[in-house]
Amino acid sequence: MENTQLRSRLRALGPGLVMSSAAVGGSHLVASTQAGALFGWQLLWLILLVNVLKYPFFRFGVQYTLIENESLIHGYLRKGRHYLLAFTGLNIVAAVVNTAGVLILSASLLQYFIPWQVSLTTLCFLLLFACLSILLAGHYKLLDRVSKVIMFTLTVTTVFAVVIAWQNGSAAPVDYVSPSPWQLSALAFLVAMIGWMPVPIEISAISSLWTRSKQKLTQVSLSDALFDFNVGYGVAVFLAVVFLALGALVQHGTDQEIALASAAFAQQLVSMYAATIGAWSEYLVAGIAFMCMFGTTLAVMDGYARTLNESVHMLVSTEEEPPRWSLNVWIVAQAFAGMAIILFFQSALAPMLSFAMTLAFITTPFFAWLNFDLVRKRHISKGMNALAWIGLVYLTAFAVAFIFWWLFAS
Repeated sequence: MENTQLRSRLRALGPGLVMSSAAVGGSHLVASTQAGALFGWQLLWLILLVNVLKYPFFRFGVQYTLIENESLIHGYLRKGRHYLLAFTGLNIVAAVVNTAGVLILSASLLQYFIPWQVSLTTLCFLLLFACLSILLAGHYKLLDRVSKVIMFTLTVTTVFAVVIAWQNGSAAPVDYVSPSPWQLSALAFLVAMIGWMPVPIEISAISSLWTRSKQKLTQVSLSDALFDFNVGYGVAVFLAVVFLALGALVQHGTDQEIALASAAFAQQLVSMYAATIGAWSEYLVAGIAFMCMFGTTLAVMDGYARTLNESVHMLVSTEEEPPRWSLNVWIVAQAFAGMAIILFFQSALAPMLSFAMTLAFITTPFFAWLNFDLVRKRHISKGMNALAWIGLVYLTAFAVAFIFWWLFAS
């Protein structure tokens, strides 16, 4: 009986790991590591708290999908057409900007492994076609397999890197006094980190569609789907802490100014790690960072295209399912829209990413409530119900406080 249950749960693994693969890009490699580099261990409790308080709203997406046998996007439309329109608008912005951001970051890390000079734009094109080849050849089935390999390798190598850093001790001088994150100058950083920790809230709808795709490959029960989700979410939280430890041990307290731009910071992290531990570790850390971003790029290109395909189809058509070919069209369109941003607006990409992260933060309470409202009368324990209400109050209060600060203090 136990062996049968274990096999069933192992077969169900996939959507949760794909979600964690999406998480370890911007929010982990960049935001978590920057949090450790800038403030040491001071934000550890906040990262853990945010992950705990957001947990119910991502979990509800899986529960709704299995209980109602339809995606969260169907649920948004049932609540009202305006809810789905708002979700689709947010997704269009996030899809294009995030695709450009993860491509640039992946390409900048790939440069470490190329012995000759290749432009960032050329590498972006190469990565774009590599991702398109994987996604168009196998769609979710291949993404599922690739994500499992990436997450296993990433977890093992990242823990190995942190153990080495821990043995070498902190790079900060003994008498170093860490700056406080609890000041207005750090608010924009905190907002961006919280908005994308562990992933933007719209990923709950993407995860819902990945769960539906998994159901087409194998039978998935609610308990097995929640097991998969908990494994993926747990890995994402664990890696958030591990990357914060990397920043705190390797960069915090050093003389070098911490770069805040994503690509510059990732390259700086690799260089400083090599200087602290040894030149031999440069390719290890660069490989870890590149795996982070390549997995995220795959998940972003598949996930956002999948939700846009489903959302737009529901808004303009009465047919139950979109045609098979339409997902390919959305993947290619999103990919080249992201590439267009890189070609024509690369200098403006940093503020675009900041805008996308802030937008994710401000809209989190709205979509968190929407997910909660869809399932709160359907088999939710009292403990989960209480945690959801606490999370909603916290996220709403923080978002409202930020909006007031932005309107009246900035």
